[in-house]
Amino acid sequence: MTKKLHSQGLRDPGQEAYREMVAQMSRKTDRTATVLKAFFIGGGICLTGEVIRQFLLRRGLDTEAAGTWTSVILVFCAALLTATGLYQKLAKHGGAGTLVPVTGFANAVASAAADARTEGMILGVGTKIFTIAGPVILYGTAASAVYGVIYWLMLR
Repeated sequence: MTKKLHSQGLRDPGQEAYREMVAQMSRKTDRTATVLKAFFIGGGICLTGEVIRQFLLRRGLDTEAAGTWTSVILVFCAALLTATGLYQKLAKHGGAGTLVPVTGFANAVASAAADARTEGMILGVGTKIFTIAGPVILYGTAASAVYGVIYWLMLR
């Protein structure tokens, strides 16, 4: 009966009722508010990074060292906030604004490791850390090689 309904372009009444129920029960999202929260929370993370970088530059570090230490500090803070459960609360409101900066990557790696700690340090944490980091490192390295070849070809 269902195949006959679909072949005639009609929908299964059970599926239609389910869709209506989902539409009624789903929480309505204010897209403007969601985008603004992501923008300001993500911007706040980036602003924090810039404040740290400027602080380090004023302390005498060169530009490259200040940038490196800023990333290290942000990753450490994100991992610490993930371990305490605070980063997830921030991400609940910030959405993509918390995923895009380097802190989002740190959160993804740290949360995977925290979830696997009951399986042991090597087979649990050691393995799960690379669940997220592995593809990023792989595709980042591959993309940089491709871009390098393109850059080299353009300079010829």
